[in-house]
Amino acid sequence: MKKNYWKDKNVFITGPTGLLGPWLIKELLKQNANIYVLIRDFVPKSLFYSDGLDKKVNVVIGDLLDISLLQRILNEFDIDSVFHLGAQAIVGIANRGPISTFKSNIQGSWNLLEACRLSPWVKRIVVASSDKAYGAQKVLPYKEDAPMMGRHPYDVSKSCTDLISQTYFHTYKLPVCVTRCGNFFGGGDQHFNRVIPGTIKLVLNNQRPIIRSNGLFIRDYIYVRDVVDAYLTLAEKMEDEKIVGQCFNFSTDQPFNVIEIVDEILDVMNVKHLKPIIQNRASNEIPEQHLCSQKARDLLGWKPKYGVKTGLRETVEWYKKFFNQAHLAFADNLSGFHKPLMK
Repeated sequence: MKKNYWKDKNVFITGPTGLLGPWLIKELLKQNANIYVLIRDFVPKSLFYSDGLDKKVNVVIGDLLDISLLQRILNEFDIDSVFHLGAQAIVGIANRGPISTFKSNIQGSWNLLEACRLSPWVKRIVVASSDKAYGAQKVLPYKEDAPMMGRHPYDVSKSCTDLISQTYFHTYKLPVCVTRCGNFFGGGDQHFNRVIPGTIKLVLNNQRPIIRSNGLFIRDYIYVRDVVDAYLTLAEKMEDEKIVGQCFNFSTDQPFNVIEIVDEILDVMNVKHLKPIIQNRASNEIPEQHLCSQKARDLLGWKPKYGVKTGLRETVEWYKKFFNQAHLAFADNLSGFHKPLMK
């Protein structure tokens, strides 16, 4: 990242209440960017609220399905840069509700890209795709020239988002780049059905981790602060016309199977005696997915600053503080509940 690059730039972020959004906002605030965010649902447990970010940025309440609203935001606030993170990102929810997922992830993306196309101000758009957009491939690790082959609802929604973004570049020369990352992890993720936060929560309660699959599925895991650095590095490099329109994988290039990533957490937390319970119940899962990020290293000069081990240490510390604060708050409430009435 370049020092002071984002000073006074007008930045629009969708999906600010997810895992990545708050961390990206924090970094942009450090660099004195003017930040505007779109929020559809109030998510009180998000870092966006618990860290008070809602009081430091400009908040617009609305939906990606409202293209008129998107056009108004981009034009009225002279938006220079767009980070499109907004999506329904939970695979299980996508399987249960494919139509709402398709609307949010696909229609929401083309609405935003069309609004950007009609704006005279937007200079760079970074669209979040996913390693899931590749679907199941015979050749691993995935490289950026592999076809988009999503098969299940979430995967397909990301394949479509990815291809639509490329369409807007190739047809209209819209200044857009696409990111494809593995599984994010980091403080603030309260989807405890995910393996990393779920394992940390159970271990902090002195319980054995639970692995829903057979534990052998192979995935990339990347720390959220490395992802922030990747996104901002890419956006800054988009001043180079050779970068605009490209898709980039961001990865540690260090895949783990589920048992291995759980073992890493147990090692960091010094509780190797808590052996995981393997349920072997997962369905609709691709056995092996992992990325090659050599293109990002060569063209952007990017590489992860933290990596998995350091990221896990910082993440564990975040959850320790989080659960300790929650426990203290509960104790305070309980104490107040039992206070005798004043006579």
